[in-house]
Amino acid sequence: MFELMVETTFAAAHQLRGYKGKCEQMHGHNWKVQVHVVAERLNDIDIAMDFHDLKNILNEVIEPLDHSFLNDIFPFTEKNPSSENIAKWIYDSLNKKLSEEDAQVSAVTVWESDSASATYYED
Repeated sequence: MFELMVETTFAAAHQLRGYKGKCEQMHGHNWKVQVHVVAERLNDIDIAMDFHDLKNILNEVIEPLDHSFLNDIFPFTEKNPSSENIAKWIYDSLNKKLSEEDAQVSAVTVWESDSASATYYED
């Protein structure tokens, strides 16, 4: 099994509905996203997937979030735009875009600060 990792960032505001504390108010983060992708085999030029292609696909997924108010973007109109839910949304969205590749997402980690992150993966 081969595993690739890429990172990107985006800036966005959110507020956590039902949260009792500062995060209930609208506030922003410079989010960092780390994605791990696995592949069982290498292609005919001995790579699992081009890093450039993977980063471009990830940026397509992230683009609607950048410089936005996350609470206005589905599914965060219904679910809290927590780091946990953002990580799962990126995981699911990226896996859909990778469906034609011989690779799939194994984990997504989303940092809302240098010292706080949430990771989503499936068993």
